[in-house]
Amino acid sequence: METTSDQSPDDNDFVPFVNEECGDTLWDEVLAQEPTPAKPQSYASLAFTEPVKAIQQEQHSRAAYERFEKAIENKGFTPREINFISQRDSFYMATIGENGFPYIQHRGGPKGFVHVLDEFTLGFVDFSGNKQYISVGNLQTHPNVSLIMMDYARQMRLKLYAEAELVGLNERPELFKKLDPAHYRHKPERLFILHVKAFDWNCPQHITPRYTLEEFREMMEGKRDFPT
Repeated sequence: METTSDQSPDDNDFVPFVNEECGDTLWDEVLAQEPTPAKPQSYASLAFTEPVKAIQQEQHSRAAYERFEKAIENKGFTPREINFISQRDSFYMATIGENGFPYIQHRGGPKGFVHVLDEFTLGFVDFSGNKQYISVGNLQTHPNVSLIMMDYARQMRLKLYAEAELVGLNERPELFKKLDPAHYRHKPERLFILHVKAFDWNCPQHITPRYTLEEFREMMEGKRDFPT
């Protein structure tokens, strides 16, 4: 029988966009799993707050995402995340101000300036900048942060939730020695330790490919394939 335009779609018909190249679990595999209680390190369990779930319900995607939320669990960084993070020369980090407004900051440095300390912990040196200290000030009362790491050339992005810890340079000198990029021109001010609570890969949709000068040179020298 032909359906009319005023009929609501079945919630079970909705399938979230997932892509194996992004690290997403194939949706068919998710549906085949038995539901399990939500884990504290499930990215969806942190991202899907009650207002978010309400909108999902209105848009007929809640039933599918509820199954997704219970089936997917992050168990710590795998070699894939470690390799990805070690190749990054920048990322975006959001903090929360006392006035409730988020502040998004670009962080950059030499490739690999963000170190994976263990399966749930990242660390990097905070370089001296324009001395506004908005992110550092926000972290005094709101330690929770959100990060997005981009690989524009490969159309990949890694999202992370973390709790930030600020450490003085003299508090942990051995860690500072490990994290400090000695051959990069900078003035260190403190260490950032990110206790990662959850992470997830995003699909490549709507990411415009962009290439660094190094990546372009690699293509010209035949060390990297040209995009097709």
